[in-house]
Amino acid sequence: MSSSPFTAASLPDDAIELGRFQDAWGIKGWVRIQPHSADTSALFATSAWFLQPPEARFARGFAAFAGCVSVQVAEIKAHSDGVVARLEGLDNRSAAEALKGVRIYVPRSAFPATPEGEYYWVDLIGLEVVNREGLPMGVVRDLLPTGPNSVLVLEYTETVDGQERVAERMIPFVAAYVDGVDQQARRITVDWQPDY
Repeated sequence: MSSSPFTAASLPDDAIELGRFQDAWGIKGWVRIQPHSADTSALFATSAWFLQPPEARFARGFAAFAGCVSVQVAEIKAHSDGVVARLEGLDNRSAAEALKGVRIYVPRSAFPATPEGEYYWVDLIGLEVVNREGLPMGVVRDLLPTGPNSVLVLEYTETVDGQERVAERMIPFVAAYVDGVDQQARRITVDWQPDY
């Protein structure tokens, strides 16, 4: 490396983990990225990323940097089955290999705007879901991609034989069942019943 590509930084309050460095790609310092989502537009939307070392269980021997750092993305492109990028100041394969497992963060405020009726998954996690009658259906814990559409995975509490337990409910995230998403109120209204 000609100079260190890393600048000590604080992770922004609205930072979202978007992926990880898998390994070096080629001999000129490019890295292969494993995105956490099929929608990689947020990775491409900003030229400044925040990096964190791999989690402790994967960080054995990791010495590229400590704490949170920021980097400038020189180039990024889709490549066959994923995404590859070159960082400013990272110019050889050995330096790129040293970043294996590093976590990539981008501030939510830097994400590109979505078209009307489309949402980033991260914006749906934690929203309360109620049906048309106002009955609580649960809280969005996750989304599952199922090909043509996604499925909301809700977590709720139910009582069975006098005992409360956490249960899971799934609702297709399609217009036929989802009446509306109110991000300000942190609520999704659905055409669904508790016994479906």
